[in-house]
Amino acid sequence: MTVRPDRVELIARYPFPIDRFQEEAFDALDRGDHVVVAVPTGSGKTVVAEYGIATALAAGRRSFYTAPIKALSNQKYRDLIEIHGNEKVGLLTGDNSINGDAPIVVMTTEVLRNMIYGRANVLDDLALVVLDEVHFLQDAYRGPVWEEVMIHLPQHVQLICLSATVSNVEELAEWITTVRGPTASVVERQRPVQLENRYLVADRSNERLSFLPVFVDGGMNRDALRLDESGARRGGGRGPRKRGGEQGRSNGPPRRRLAPPGRVETVELLRAHSLLPAIFFIFSRAQCDAAAKSCVDAGLNLTTPEERAAIAAIVDERLGALEDADLAVLGYPQFIAQLECGIAAHHAGMVPPMKEVVESCFIEGLVKVVFATETLAVGINMPARSVVIEKLTKFTGETHERLTPGQYTQLTGRAGRRGIDDSGTAVVLWSPWVRFDEVAELVGSTSFHLRSAFRPTYNMAANLIRTYSSEQAHHLLNLSFAQYQADRDVVRMEARLERKRVAHAELRAQCTSEFGDLDEYRQIHNRESRRRATGREERVLAINAACAGLRPGAVIHISKGKYRGAAVMVASANRKKGTRLTLISKSADLLYATAEDFDEPPSQVGKVALPSAFAPNRKDYRRDVARRLRKVKLSSADRHSSRRSRDELAHRHPVAQDPELRSKLNAAGQADRIEREINDLERRVQGKNQSLAQEFDRVLDVLSEYGYIDLGSWTLTDAGEMLARTFHESDLLVTEIIRAGLLDELSPPDLASLVSAVVYEHRSPDDPPAPWFSSPDARQRWRRMAVLSEDLAAHERAVGLTEHRAPDPTFSAIAYAWVAGEGFAEVVSEEELTGGDFVRTMKQLIDLLRQLSTIAPSPSTRRAAAKAAEAAFRGVVADSSAPAETKPDVETRADS
Repeated sequence: MTVRPDRVELIARYPFPIDRFQEEAFDALDRGDHVVVAVPTGSGKTVVAEYGIATALAAGRRSFYTAPIKALSNQKYRDLIEIHGNEKVGLLTGDNSINGDAPIVVMTTEVLRNMIYGRANVLDDLALVVLDEVHFLQDAYRGPVWEEVMIHLPQHVQLICLSATVSNVEELAEWITTVRGPTASVVERQRPVQLENRYLVADRSNERLSFLPVFVDGGMNRDALRLDESGARRGGGRGPRKRGGEQGRSNGPPRRRLAPPGRVETVELLRAHSLLPAIFFIFSRAQCDAAAKSCVDAGLNLTTPEERAAIAAIVDERLGALEDADLAVLGYPQFIAQLECGIAAHHAGMVPPMKEVVESCFIEGLVKVVFATETLAVGINMPARSVVIEKLTKFTGETHERLTPGQYTQLTGRAGRRGIDDSGTAVVLWSPWVRFDEVAELVGSTSFHLRSAFRPTYNMAANLIRTYSSEQAHHLLNLSFAQYQADRDVVRMEARLERKRVAHAELRAQCTSEFGDLDEYRQIHNRESRRRATGREERVLAINAACAGLRPGAVIHISKGKYRGAAVMVASANRKKGTRLTLISKSADLLYATAEDFDEPPSQVGKVALPSAFAPNRKDYRRDVARRLRKVKLSSADRHSSRRSRDELAHRHPVAQDPELRSKLNAAGQADRIEREINDLERRVQGKNQSLAQEFDRVLDVLSEYGYIDLGSWTLTDAGEMLARTFHESDLLVTEIIRAGLLDELSPPDLASLVSAVVYEHRSPDDPPAPWFSSPDARQRWRRMAVLSEDLAAHERAVGLTEHRAPDPTFSAIAYAWVAGEGFAEVVSEEELTGGDFVRTMKQLIDLLRQLSTIAPSPSTRRAAAKAAEAAFRGVVADSSAPAETKPDVETRADS
């Protein structure tokens, strides 16, 4: 193809050669294609984004760079200023609005989504959107935003999607091609810096550390495997069992006392092997702090006097604006003592300015060891020579889960600095809970399958109604990546169905007998077998089991009241006395049957394809089902089997004389099993095809019930217009609270106190403190909020939607105190709350208050919300929102 004449000029600034995948991406962009770039961390995928931005700028067009988190947005803002200058780069996040009319604007993905739904004119001259960390689309809560952007952006906008290495990037590119046009998938699986995986074991039998490669000559390290198997494990161990039991010591050598290496000795080993700087991942904030402190307490000092002076300069520049009392609450003395030794912690419990100090010091090579939670692995550019993973399991709040291959790849992607290190090293520490062969399996796996988390939300539905017709809205839902993946699954399931149907037909062909009706013989035989084996109580169990085995659409014969004949089972439910069937008769009557209504287990004699919209209480639904039932051809099963003579024996049946009866019965049994599998696959196919549309219709039902939409005219009410401009996890609850007037006529502190309930979520396993409110009126408003939430949750349960997160008043006192003017030190010192959690929650509260200042119907409420947001945006909160001034050099940034 023809290369842009100015490409050489556009890439001349890079002091390193352009890689193959980067050239491939440049070519696709020059063709006008969209691009999905999936490469390992540190390979230079950002260079592709910068090239696209530079070409748009050269053509006089605008570019947006979106990132999933504000910290990454701030970093990209600084990077692009380094290239293009302050006047050409803007920043739009929930915290900052800087030069928003610039030709290049960095923003969070949600900001762009809101622009699209707000029909912003700025999209008219937009040429390019970069979606960084696009694999976030699998995030359960935020993932749908990425798909909304890709579906709803104007068609003239070109996309550059940057992703970690995923195994189905071609599928993602094919979907974008379907939705937006030609899309190139650019994949590089080779890391720019080779990664060596190591296994570190402490043997307390002899106080030695074993530092072993995970793989030797392309295979699992047998020495490491033997060492691991030689140690005693908790819970009975996984090592080789001793022959002859456990009696005596003569059966083998004593088990080694293996243990996880200590943090201090691990750091000392890394220093001895020249593997610093290192990132040490520990999935606990408290343990990150404890690890950093333990190293300092042990006398580890990894810095020179010159480095300590440089650290002090960075600290003074970034933390100089904070009050001494605030710094004391944040553990400043210990923080500084650790930094001076070249050691730091990094986690979400720290305030952003302190995290930025750690990041700057690490990038400059001043801090040699950072103990971090997994949040450090997302986006922020902090390459190291080595990465240590203390445990391959992490606590999710409810259970301990193993790291996935994708998570392991994300964490170890920081190991190895391009242009500095010949190789990077990933170190996994021995654990009593994970065997070495399991470590090797995880390390060697390359599977990271991207799955869509797309689902319709209330705000999304309101905006679809606001912008599109009903047909268009449903069509756009069908364009989602979730539906695309479901459709591909359907293709695979349809292929399985075809194979099962062929096998079923072949088996059924073997189930005929020239002596008579084999199916009739089987029914009699099975019935008599059950009679011989069980009494009435046992028969009830068998009847219940048969009822439970029926699936919606199954046709059975029933004698119920005055009705005798065939009926369609449309639903079943478990009750104390067993399964209860909901049936529709040929006369469109609704029948309910339990085991007491059958003498024998009911047999399926036909199948009806039920209407997709389940509504058995509606007459039109029952008539439709009855009409379908009357058209179905039923099998020859005896319709009066419940009254068949008890003395009729199977051996009197003529089929009993068939010499091949046994093989034919086996074939019939296999056919029955395959038929059940076919029915299951058919249900799954139907569910895949209809799940998104059905969920969207449920959302619409709730919005209609609550008065947000008029489904008949497909329009929004005034409340619906407000919902369309409410961007929050609990969007419908927020608008319900506004409509109920619960935020009206309040002071700014009281308003902030109540609004914080839909922002904060208590995650500690300990019970939260009792909520505090400034007055009985405020407390009463909170109770009404809780009632509104319970009512909405009941509606969501009734229609089968996931319930919204209930409001939590734990933060109410803190929000009130801060907005009322109390200092950070006073607020945080009295609460069991980290500085990072306080700042993050307060920034989320400010974002929602700013929305309320524009969407609330009451002018006084809008003014109070604006004043509350302004009062909250001060001190450490405001300082945590400003983009840091430190700028990494070109080489560091280009390797991100």
